[in-house]
Amino acid sequence: MSSLRCIVKHPTISMVEPCTTLRELKQIHTQLLINGLLNDPQLVGQFVASIALNNPNNLHYSNQVLDHSQNPTLFTFNSMIRAHSKSSTPHRSFHFYSRILHSAGYLAPDNYTFTFLVRTSAQLLAHGTGSSVHGAAVKYGFEHDPHVQSGLIYMYAELGGLDACHRVFSSICEPDLVCQTAMVSACAKMGDVGFARKLFDKMSHKDPIAWNAMISGYAQCGQSREALSLFNLMQREGVKVNEVSMVSVLSACSHLGALDQGRWAHAYIERNKLRMTLTLGTALIDMYAKCGNMNKAMEVFWGMKEKNVYTWSSAIGGLAMNGAGEKCLELFSLMKQDSVQPNEITFVSVLRGCSVVGLVEEGRKHFESMSKVYGIEPRLEHYGCMVDLYGRAGHLDEALNFINSMPVRPHVGAWGALLNACKIYRNMEMGELASRKIVELEAKNHGAYVLLSNIYADSKDWDRVSNVRQTMNVKGVRKQPGCSVIEVGGEVHEFFVGDKSHPRYAEIQVMLGEISRRLKLSGYVANTNPVLFDIEEEEKEDALCMHSEKIAIAFGLISLSPDVPIRIVKNLRVCWDCHDATKMISKAFNREIVVRDRNRFHHFRDGECSCKGYW
Repeated sequence: MSSLRCIVKHPTISMVEPCTTLRELKQIHTQLLINGLLNDPQLVGQFVASIALNNPNNLHYSNQVLDHSQNPTLFTFNSMIRAHSKSSTPHRSFHFYSRILHSAGYLAPDNYTFTFLVRTSAQLLAHGTGSSVHGAAVKYGFEHDPHVQSGLIYMYAELGGLDACHRVFSSICEPDLVCQTAMVSACAKMGDVGFARKLFDKMSHKDPIAWNAMISGYAQCGQSREALSLFNLMQREGVKVNEVSMVSVLSACSHLGALDQGRWAHAYIERNKLRMTLTLGTALIDMYAKCGNMNKAMEVFWGMKEKNVYTWSSAIGGLAMNGAGEKCLELFSLMKQDSVQPNEITFVSVLRGCSVVGLVEEGRKHFESMSKVYGIEPRLEHYGCMVDLYGRAGHLDEALNFINSMPVRPHVGAWGALLNACKIYRNMEMGELASRKIVELEAKNHGAYVLLSNIYADSKDWDRVSNVRQTMNVKGVRKQPGCSVIEVGGEVHEFFVGDKSHPRYAEIQVMLGEISRRLKLSGYVANTNPVLFDIEEEEKEDALCMHSEKIAIAFGLISLSPDVPIRIVKNLRVCWDCHDATKMISKAFNREIVVRDRNRFHHFRDGECSCKGYW
């Protein structure tokens, strides 16, 4: 007989609920003792399980009850293993497993024992323990139990063992819905979305967990368009959408900068009265921030009744990303006044906020406060932010000294921040040093070569430009192609540098010509230095004109009404020429243009940019 079959609870034991206090528990316990009910091992098991599984804060009391009982049942031990597997002390599950094994032969583990031990191993993230539990399940003959099989797939996924997941799954002759869903979740989580999707499409019945796993997998792998497409299919199939689905959808919208679809998702949440949890609210803030609409992000933030450190950090990070450094620091002060303890993520956002507006001294104080005030040891990201802060402000020597004094080996992010500053302030010697250090760490880091090449080009040192590019060819280093994304009418359009594949390219080309004409009338002269030096100047200008963000802007001008901002997401840092050109386009066409590049947002309006040339 299964150790967890449904047992009708005694009325007194049924009084134990999640909200039951310790004092009330003791009163119930007293009644059971007075009535002699705890002489029955089955009722002891019911009482112990009710205490342990209803409220993890009362686990210690269930332990005490169990310690005073005679001949505990397998149900009792399994309940304790289950409760501890979900608690902050999952390792205690193995204490009760040991008691089963040492029960003088009257008890033996069953399928539920191993189902809960597998969950424990996943929570502990212990590879050795997980393999041992798997071996024990085989030893006792439960390796073909569907609950154990699905649990093993989940466990190996948590341990990062994709091959182990495949081995377990391939050993199942006829996997049920739970096992199939577990495998879809495992593969999607670990990036094998191709296999996950094939299995997902073959499933005769798909529950919301499978849909959520697949959408989440696409979103986590950066395949945001596929995530949104699958979400649309999910709705057409009439599958119930929950908070988990919407968090993944909002993440996909954030990645693409798809504000229209993000707004629709927000409206869907409100229309269907989905509960605004902390996770969902924080995802909404993040989506609006990464789509460049900080007013709406802050509206959601202030409308949330409850906020945790991640909610505050998301809003602070959004302000920093959108260039509102002072407001970012003001919100950080309010967070501290609200007695919310900042974490590592918070300080990355705070330091970035200082960097985008050049507040060097303030940034230095916040960096020092991490360890001195909050006991947070700075990570590589924080050191990179400090180098960026010094470098963008023109304090190149301080930036280099800071790198050299780091207690850990400087990473690519720190040297990259210095190299970028050297490009801004045309420091060739230090730029060469930074580039060498990056290449030592990542031999095929295309950004290091391209930035160094641009530094030489700015100084018109064409021999060195040629040498850099020859080195790239010899080492097989390829520059990552520029890609810009724009959303029009809820549809995402993607453009690459020199892209002529769009169905409306003929119209785009006409608009590119009109842009060029208006810019020349405004006195614009293209900055052609970074372009290959061995082609004619006019060809250089044509090459710049075909940068992906300019093609996307041209498409926005022909597709969006004049009162709608043109919003673009670019995978690389926007180049100086495109930055200057976009400022002038915003004035010449009287349009608001919002560009999110790899570093931050640029809000262009009336010939000016929110970054004030500081990026």
